Amino acid sequence: MGKRQEAEKRGRRAETIACVLLSLKGYRILERRCRTRYGELDIVAEKAGRIIFVEVKQRKNNALALEAVTPRQRKRIERAALSWMQTHRKLKQSLRFDVISIAWPRWPTHIKDAWQADLQAML
Repeated sequence: MGKRQEAEKRGRRAETIACVLLSLKGYRILERRCRTRYGELDIVAEKAGRIIFVEVKQRKNNALALEAVTPRQRKRIERAALSWMQTHRKLKQSLRFDVISIAWPRWPTHIKDAWQADLQAML
């Protein structure tokens, strides 16, 4: 198996772990690996009427996971999230951007409200 395939396999495993963690916390998983014209959303979940877009990063530690979500990547995720909200007619619901860091052998870390986006400026 090549490096790219191994990375893909690790990514899928990390996303599965993140979905289990979110489910245990009472989140409802709406979609995984959702493709939009602006890119892929790792996990789209819902809790208490809020739509949560979750980026999953598997790194050696939490700091490296957060660094991996660059400003450019955040903008892509924001555009993809807005596209998802429009497609699913959820524009009136509030939303949030989270990051789940998978750093073995530690328990996954769920970083709520990892960043704020001005989606109104994009409408």
